[in-house]
This record gives sequence, C-alpha cells and structure tokens, in this order.
Amino acid sequence: MKKIFSAFLLLTFVLIFAQEKQPMFWQDIQNFKKIDQDTAPPKNSILLLGSSSFTKWKNVSDYFPGKVIINRGFGGSRLTDLNYFSEDLLNPYEPKQIIIYCGENDFADNDKLKADVVVDRYKTFYKKIRAKFPNTQVDYISIKYSPSREKLWPQMKEANKKMAKFMKKEKNADFIDITKVMNDSNGNIRKDLFVEDMLHMTPEGYRLWTSVMNPYMK
Repeated sequence: MKKIFSAFLLLTFVLIFAQEKQPMFWQDIQNFKKIDQDTAPPKNSILLLGSSSFTKWKNVSDYFPGKVIINRGFGGSRLTDLNYFSEDLLNPYEPKQIIIYCGENDFADNDKLKADVVVDRYKTFYKKIRAKFPNTQVDYISIKYSPSREKLWPQMKEANKKMAKFMKKEKNADFIDITKVMNDSNGNIRKDLFVEDMLHMTPEGYRLWTSVMNPYMK
C-alpha cells in the first residue's frame, strides 16, 4: 500500500512539475495550433500578431469588409513572448501582410524599462519575420497611451518615436500611428475610448483605429 501511495505521489509531482515548466502563454499557442489543425489558415491573409488590443478585437473582420484576417493576438503578451514563440506564430501562415501591436506590456511588466530595450526586442522579432518573409508587408501599430498606464507614457512615447524611425527606413514596412486619433480637440487622451479598466478599448476606439489603418491594409 505504501508503494502504491508513493508511486501516486511521484506521479502527481511529475505532472505538477511538467505543468509548471510550460512557459507563459503556452496554452494560447496550443489553442492557435488547434484552430489551424481544424481549419487550414487561408493564404494571402492579413496576419495580426500581438497583445490584448488584438485579442479583444474578436470581430476585427467586421471592421475591414472584404479582408481575410487571421487574428493571433494573445492577451498580456510582450515582445519577448513574440520572439519566444516566433516559429509558432509565423511558420503556419503565408500572409500578404503582418500587422503587429505589441510593446505596451513590456513596459507594464517593468516600469524601469528603457525604450531602447523594447525597440531592440521589436527589431529582433522583425528580423525573424524577414528571415521567413523577406518581401511581405510588415506594419507596426504605435503603442497606445492607456490612461491606466500614464506613468509609462514617457517611455512609450520615446519607443514610438524610435519605432517610427526604424520602420521608415525599412522596405515594405510602415509605422501606423494611432495615437493622434485617440486624442480630443485639446490633445488629451479620450478616456471615453476605454472600458472601465482604462486599458482596453471600446468599439469606438477600434472604429478610430480602423479609420487610421484602412489606407495601410493590403
């Protein structure tokens, strides 16, 4: 009986340890794989990669009629996570365009983080994209200035400026600045574009994003 109990404890420990070893967002990636297994992802699509601003845009295709969009945003993700799961996020697809919204959570994860670190993380991911898709259009959406993260705005503004400069030099690449359209007539962030947490957006916020993104959509 003691041997059986010991074996049970050992098995339980192994299972718990195996679960703990899985990296953050591992399950999100498995969910994407299951979706792709059930339905083959369409070619020549617009691939969205990034964090919760994409994750929560569940009806994104309704905002862009006639566009074939694959949304692979996973909430809470940072550019470090896009780099870590780059093969899983890029290999299954043959997109004509990749649009990225990520970086906001990098600053939220470490409020001492320098803008240059976040920009370098993006450049690393960008190089991985170019290794697989040398000619595909790649666009980066500027980091939004969420009211709940106001103390991080200085780093975010610096990162946006440097991201814009980097993307401007690249071929088949654009920096999509959504910050201005989210301001009121006095240049202040419109809090009414955010839900109660002052982090995630209302449908009106996404409508404004759409108005800026439309000219860039392939």
